[in-house]
Amino acid sequence: MAVRGWTTTDIPTQAGRIALVTGASSGIGYETALALAGAGARVILAVRDPAKGARIATTITRIHPSARLSVRELDTARLASVRALADALQRDGDVLDLLVLNAGIAAVPRREESEDGFERQLATNYLGHFALTGLLLPILRPSHETRIVAVASLAHRSGQIRFDDPHWRGTYGPQKAYRQTKLAMLMFALELERRLRAAGRQERALAAHPGLALTDVFRRGDRAGWLQQAIGRALFTLAGQSAAQGALPVLFAATAHEARGGGYYGPDGVWEARGMPKPARVFPHAADRSDAARLWAMSETMTGVVYDWSDTPAHA
Repeated sequence: MAVRGWTTTDIPTQAGRIALVTGASSGIGYETALALAGAGARVILAVRDPAKGARIATTITRIHPSARLSVRELDTARLASVRALADALQRDGDVLDLLVLNAGIAAVPRREESEDGFERQLATNYLGHFALTGLLLPILRPSHETRIVAVASLAHRSGQIRFDDPHWRGTYGPQKAYRQTKLAMLMFALELERRLRAAGRQERALAAHPGLALTDVFRRGDRAGWLQQAIGRALFTLAGQSAAQGALPVLFAATAHEARGGGYYGPDGVWEARGMPKPARVFPHAADRSDAARLWAMSETMTGVVYDWSDTPAHA
């Protein structure tokens, strides 16, 4: 059932809260940051290009003159960048109320590796976010209203975790590699919620997807040709919705009192392609706890980030 008519005007006040949004310089990330700033949150724009981030901050401030924003450099494809941001935030003494894991690229035409030796989509969309969340765990506010929201996708439905070759060193499929990352993000959110509960923590983990939203993901990591971009935009324009509309399920998961830990939210239209926020369908393979635990262990090994569930200074 849809949450009838839920829009950005229904966002509870975010005054006094600190939110970090990855990939906040365009698309779903920008719309999420814009709405959170308008609701009173202090928003950290975590972006790959700080100069672009500064321009986006100026744009948001023009719309919401009282917006409290800061720009931080983050390239989720680089573990060094992830660690640098986490270290800087801990040094600054920030305590986060909301973490929106949104940054991503899609369907890079030819296989590429990150500097850490990971397939680039897996590094950008998933592994960087897994590492970032673990490193920021010590500075999350101890509250039931503290939320970690992973942005997944309809693509999870046909995704598969290639445990034997997650970096596609064999035959590479651009769309298949992308689907794997979005399945991983949904599995991560569900498993994170289970582990938070088992550890007695108060924070909540949720997931959301934007349906078919027209965003800069069609640049395919800045590597797609003009024809690919044009076809993608045409299809999504016909069947999908704007980035602002696509951001609503993310904002619902991040702020709505009705949103529950372990919940997954998306649009209420046909095939969840467009519409208003509602609980979304989790396909059975995404809810497989054995595979989720296996993915978690694999992610810790790859990133070197092992989650510390003990009390930390922010939770003392």
